[in-house]
Amino acid sequence: MNSDIVLAAKDGCRRSLARTLSALENNTLDIADALSMLGETNNDASQQSDWSIMAITGAPGVGKSCLVDKIISQWASQGKKIALLAVDPSSSRTGGALLGDRVRLSVVDDIMLKDMVYVRSVATRKSSSSVPAVVSDMAKLLLALGWNKVVIETVGAGQSEVRCAAIADRIVVVEGPARGDGIQAEKAGLLELADAVIVNKSDIVGARKHADEIKESFELGDGQSPPVLLTCALNGDGCQFASDVLLNLQSTGRSSKARWRERLLSGLEQKILQNPHLEETLLSLASGSIDLDEAIKNLNN
Repeated sequence: MNSDIVLAAKDGCRRSLARTLSALENNTLDIADALSMLGETNNDASQQSDWSIMAITGAPGVGKSCLVDKIISQWASQGKKIALLAVDPSSSRTGGALLGDRVRLSVVDDIMLKDMVYVRSVATRKSSSSVPAVVSDMAKLLLALGWNKVVIETVGAGQSEVRCAAIADRIVVVEGPARGDGIQAEKAGLLELADAVIVNKSDIVGARKHADEIKESFELGDGQSPPVLLTCALNGDGCQFASDVLLNLQSTGRSSKARWRERLLSGLEQKILQNPHLEETLLSLASGSIDLDEAIKNLNN
């Protein structure tokens, strides 16, 4: 890619920014080359005390998109340049993705704030998890281009969502009322990595009880308990306080080993997905001409 396009993206050209991110997504631009054009190095934001990349995740229907809209609006009004990467699942049958997260985002229509916010939808494509590895490169590039914070809104909650630990240096889990008790929430596998938990839809009966149960479950475990907040994205209750807490959120440090484990797995997955022999290997597996061990060996060579 022409370096002029990347430099134009740094100067604020949204079209050049979109083209640069698409080049990363389509594997026609390497993140190291992009950062070199900008005179930047590939530093790990997780080593800093302040956060640069935050993942906001939670089950479908808990109000993540509406809540994210309220939070980034507050940050933008304080002069922060916020980039949002909204990840949507691709159909395993057609390969298509709805990419409809921005439907609920009102901040992009706010004349006073829209220049402070950038929204990019990302399909999971071939990624085995709901957070494609390329999102890490996109986040690094956005930071290098001058965006103060990058927020990643992921598809849903569950075991695969732990992969967002490979990208973010802060993780926020959004819960909703009537989602089971605190122990059931812990079984989702992501709360153990959370730096903060938000119970949204606080106007519904049972929200406060659910928040209290989550707090109790954290107190039974080891390490520092993350803050558990109550919000209602519909009417804005608690959103201002939540945005202040999240903007200055510190890592609980409860699962640094697990985070690095996911970063390692994500790096290995990206290496496999970028292998030029991947499709050929998949066809060979499907036809039965090779076994799984041989396929893994071929892709690692």
